[in-house]
Amino acid sequence: MLLTIDVGNTHTVLGLFDGDEIVEHWRISTDPRRTADELAVLLQGLMGTHPLLGEELGDGVEGIAICSTVPSVLHELREVTRRYYGDVPAVLVEPGIKTGVPILMDHPKEVGADRIINAAAAIELFDGPAIVVDFGTATTFDAVSARGEYVGGVIAPGIEISVEALGAKGAQLRKFEVARPRSVIGKNTVEAMQSGIIYGFAGQVDGVVARMSRELADDPEDVTVIATGGLAPLVLKEATVIDEHEPWLTLIGLRLVYERNRPRL
Repeated sequence: MLLTIDVGNTHTVLGLFDGDEIVEHWRISTDPRRTADELAVLLQGLMGTHPLLGEELGDGVEGIAICSTVPSVLHELREVTRRYYGDVPAVLVEPGIKTGVPILMDHPKEVGADRIINAAAAIELFDGPAIVVDFGTATTFDAVSARGEYVGGVIAPGIEISVEALGAKGAQLRKFEVARPRSVIGKNTVEAMQSGIIYGFAGQVDGVVARMSRELADDPEDVTVIATGGLAPLVLKEATVIDEHEPWLTLIGLRLVYERNRPRL
């Protein structure tokens, strides 16, 4: 079994693979204050009752792949693999790791590891050219060429950030559940804010993707648009440009990168 861990700014997603198939997954909050020991206890609690794994931490795990946008958490996870999974091959995505994706950026090291991992999975699953729209803390748009190169992207404020900003900066506004309202024209304040978030982000996705597609390919219709991230389902039905929804795109990419870099024991 391969354990994959994708650490984002807000949430950490874990997936357990049996070969090419993801058989279990978990989502927890990302807390940069957690120590390696606390993370190990958390992992044991999540995986300890899974029927495909043993009762002890590490039983049944044959490999680990990790990427993180939070350096402090990556440091602690490195310690987890050393102390609690010492005999298990581990691949941590950082400079020097083979992803199979050429990065055509001014400063390649500035690109988040998760974005390159997503590009690797998009190439494997859908070929290029492609655009990956990841709905996380930020909404990111990543462009992959027909030759499988990461050529750049767009970063916009995410849905949760926008909701929090409305509640914090609007004197007469408050936090609300992000859900589809009865109509685009809201009949009360909450519905009006829900409409602004849902349809506003859908319009953003359609507009940004259309412009990126014209730059990415001679025929924009050749570009496959893939949605991923925990908040993607909120926008999927309203955005018109999304071709595929793959909620585990980053975990699949981690599996692919692990296979390319697996230590040979």
